[in-house]
Formats: sequence, C-alpha cells, structure tokens
Amino acid sequence: MFSQVSRRLVSSGLSGKPAALAMLAKHFVGFGRKLPDPNQALPHPEGLAGTCRDMSVPTLIAAYAKGLYPSEGRWWAPAERMVSFPENVYVSPRVWRLLQTRTYGVSFDEDFAAIVRACALEPEIAEAFMRLHVAGYAHSVEVWDRSERLAGGLYGLAIGQAFFTNQMFSRERDAASVGFVTLSCHLQHWGFALNDGKRMTGQLSQLGFVVVPRFAFNGLLSKATQEPTREGKWTIEMGLDAARWNPKVEGTGRATPGAAGQLDPFTLSS
Repeated sequence: MFSQVSRRLVSSGLSGKPAALAMLAKHFVGFGRKLPDPNQALPHPEGLAGTCRDMSVPTLIAAYAKGLYPSEGRWWAPAERMVSFPENVYVSPRVWRLLQTRTYGVSFDEDFAAIVRACALEPEIAEAFMRLHVAGYAHSVEVWDRSERLAGGLYGLAIGQAFFTNQMFSRERDAASVGFVTLSCHLQHWGFALNDGKRMTGQLSQLGFVVVPRFAFNGLLSKATQEPTREGKWTIEMGLDAARWNPKVEGTGRATPGAAGQLDPFTLSS
C-alpha cells in the first residue's frame, strides 16, 4: 500500500515538495496563518497540534484541508492516518448480500441532524457541522430498514476530491458498512481521490482503510483539496447501484434498466 501512496504522490507532482503542504492558504486567505502546522504535532499526547478557538466554516474547511481536525477544544494531526482509496474498499460477503437483497435503503443528506444526534457528538462539533452542512460541505449517509427506521449511517466533510468520514454508527448489524460502500461507490464515480478516517479502528480496517504516514497523507491531501468539489445537497444517483459495483473495476456500478435483482459476475474485492 505504501508503494501505491508513493505513486500517487509522484503522479500528483508533490513528491519531495514540503512547501506544497502549505498551499491551503491560497484557498482561504487569512485563515491558514491562524492554524497550527500539522507536521509539528506533539508525540505526547500523540497528534496534538494546538488549541482550537475557532470553528467557523472557513476555518474548519481550511483546517481539514491542511490535515487537522478538532476534538475537545484542540486541533489534532495524528502521525498516521486511516485512509480509504475508492478502488481498495473492501466489500465483505455479508455486506454484499445485504446490498443484493436490498435489506436496507440508503439516502444522502435526507436527515443530517438525525445522524449527528445518533453519533452523540460534542455540542460544539455538532453545531459546527450543522453549519458546514447548511453551507453545502458536510454530508450525511442515512441507512434505513424496511420499516423506514434509521438503522445506521455516517457523516463527513467534502473538500475538493477528499472526503473526511468523521463518525459512523449502526443500530443494526453492518448497516453503517452498507452506507459506507454506497457512499464509496458514488465517490469513485464522482472522481474523489481519498476518504480520511482519522485514527485506526477495527471497523475502518474491515472496510479497507489503510494506515498512511502523515507526510504522505498531507501530500495527497494538498493535491486533492485543490480540485473542484460537489457542494450543496447530495442525492443518490439513480444510475448507480452499489450492489453492482466492483471497487477494483472503475466504471462498474451502473444500473442496467430491467436488470434489478440480477447479480453481476464479478469477484468481491479482497
């Protein structure tokens, strides 16, 4: 995986250019200088980069694009990040069956507030992400059971071609994983380069997230966040079907008219 990250850095033109990590200031003039340098984050407590006194929309966008995120009134930039590349998303046999049988329905941005409540966020973080959602940068993925009850979901932030998954939850087994795979299918078709999951967790590793060193992550991020993004409300694309998506084969996942319920002859990602 590290060789793949290295190839991405070389292809982006950022390899060996530390100054490129500061390019964020070009997006939000005046905000970059207020933010700490993620490369100066402390080893103890691991990843602590500074005190967070401002969680306005421009500052948060600038911070995430720089490799920082807020928690408990502080900025954090871990030495290693859990990152998902769309082509490496892992679809387990159980999640694949749930997608095939339409056990859950998935929507985007239909009830952002409910997802935030279910994730039990710090009040300041919840309020900040509600503002980001209104501004068109933060998005939710809702997973519904057949009784139209919220079974799970996730929320995150989109900047350029980077998505930042902040938190996931499941009230029913694998509901959040179904939402994540559906989101990843769309991210790949929309041209997103990566999905940041912050720190190592068992759930993320089971979905195909890998550990990326901070310097490599920030190099990829500085390129991805300069690209155009999808602002405003997100919706499920009628022409996409995560049940027919093979992450390793770009372009799969397109629904075929009249073919609902048929299985595509591809091997699950591994």
